[in-house]
Order: sequence, then structure tokens, then C-alpha cells
Amino acid sequence: MFVHTIFSKLPTGQYACSGAKPSRICHAKTEWRFSWDIIRHYFFTSEILHGVALTLLLTVLAMVIGIVIGLVVAVMRLSPNRLLSATAWTYTWFFRGTPVYVQILLWYNISAIYPQFSLGVPFTSITFWHVSAVTFFDPFRAALVALALNEGAYMSEIARAGIISVDEGQIEAASAIGLTRRQTLGLVVVPQAMRVIIPPTGNEIISMLKTSSLASAISVVETLGAATNIYSANYEVIPLLLTASLWYLFWTTVLSGGQFYVERYFARGSLRTPPLTPLQRLRHDARGIAGKFRTTRGLEVAR
Repeated sequence: MFVHTIFSKLPTGQYACSGAKPSRICHAKTEWRFSWDIIRHYFFTSEILHGVALTLLLTVLAMVIGIVIGLVVAVMRLSPNRLLSATAWTYTWFFRGTPVYVQILLWYNISAIYPQFSLGVPFTSITFWHVSAVTFFDPFRAALVALALNEGAYMSEIARAGIISVDEGQIEAASAIGLTRRQTLGLVVVPQAMRVIIPPTGNEIISMLKTSSLASAISVVETLGAATNIYSANYEVIPLLLTASLWYLFWTTVLSGGQFYVERYFARGSLRTPPLTPLQRLRHDARGIAGKFRTTRGLEVAR
């Protein structure tokens, strides 16, 4: 019934007639309940495609910056230095404790607090570089900074969980053979921690793809922003929202498939039998169905 609802048509209350009297034929006009004709018309328009490209760019940049920040903050949290660990904890506490929507609005209006940013000698008039906050934090940069800093807080906890999942005996063995803390982290700890880090990181990428839609609140014309601009002019709200949703579903499916293969790659050392790929599952199911069919035919012949 649900599938029927999606692909059903409804009468419009109008009639279309053809032919002349007395053989004139009239029939009721119908239209798609979900306006698939309008969705098809706007799905590949330049405005929507530009919005999709901006969504992907925002997702990639925010995740790259967030992953780098997360790794650095995770190492700081695990540092024996109290200043580093306290700074990392404060960063995580703040950016995880406030909504990302509020952070986007805050960075977009940061000029109300700091009219300009400068680099120089503190507490003196010596300045090497300065920029106006209004000029620098345009809608795209404000959204990027907010999403990246927020993602960095979550990635720091993911990376920290992966690092502490490595057995301490591995670290002791690395120290026993003379490896430094940096070498131990890069050559021993991180490769083993990737098996724990990769699955939630894949989920974070998918989440970032959808969270980037909040940037439309500050006039970033990404996928949802482009759809909003179009339906604000033609009032086709539902079809344009469905158009944006289908694009999000498409890229979420692509990312989910990529996440499966990355997880499968890093799970080689922990699983005796790696999970089957979708193609291998289809072949396995096809062989099973064919085997049952041959068994049934054999029983019928025996009877």
C-alpha cells in the first residue's frame, strides 16, 4: 500500500475531452500524488546540481579539517601534560555541548564580537596580518568553520576510543625496542586503532552530508538551499523537498557502500572470514536458489 501511494495518481477535478459530438469522449485528469513530473523536471537543473556540488565540497572540507583537529585533540587528551589534556577537554566540552545550528549562526555573526582578526605581537600595536570579520566569514566560510570545529570535537572522542582500544602491551613492546612516543603512535597504535575508528568515522561522514543542510539558514546555496530558493518562487514545496531528499539519499547510499569496503579492508586482521561483498552475496544467493531448484526437480523425478 505504501508503494502504491508513492506511485499513485489522484483526480484533479478537471476533465479533458476529445472528439466532436456525438462521439466526444471525456475523461478525468489525474496528477501524481508525489509530483514525480515536477521532480523529474528539477532534478538535474543547474541550480540543484550546483547545490549538490556545494554540499559535497562542504562535506569533504569539513570532514578533512575535523578529522585532523580530532586526531590532534585526541592525542592532547591522552597526554600526561595537564595543560594539553585540560585544553583538549575544554574544547570537546564546548563544541559537543552546544548545537551545531547555534555554532553556525554564531560564526556567521562573529563580527559583532570581533570586528577584525589580526596576527601580530600580543598587547602591542605590531600587526603582521589582519582581516575584517565580515569580509572573511562569508556564509560558506562561516558554515565550514562551524561544521569543522564541531566535527573535530566528535572525532577526538572517536580517535581517543580507537587509541585506548589498543592493548597496552603493544605500547610497552614498542618502548622496549626503542621507539619514541611519536613512532609508537604512528607505527603501532594508529594502524591497530583504525579498525575501531573507521566505522564511526564513516557514520560521521554520512551525518556531515546531512548536517550541511543547516548551512542554508545563513544563505549557503547547497542542496536544500537551492531547493528552497526554487520553491520560494514557484510554491512547489513538496516536490522540491523530495528532490533534495533524493539527492541526499543517493549520496548517502554511495558513502555507505564505500564505508562497507573500507571497513572490510581494515577488518582483515581481526576476522577469519571477511564479510561478503554485495556481488558475492548475490552470487551466493543465486547458487542457493539454483541448488534448491535442482533438489526439487530431482525429488519430482524420483517420485
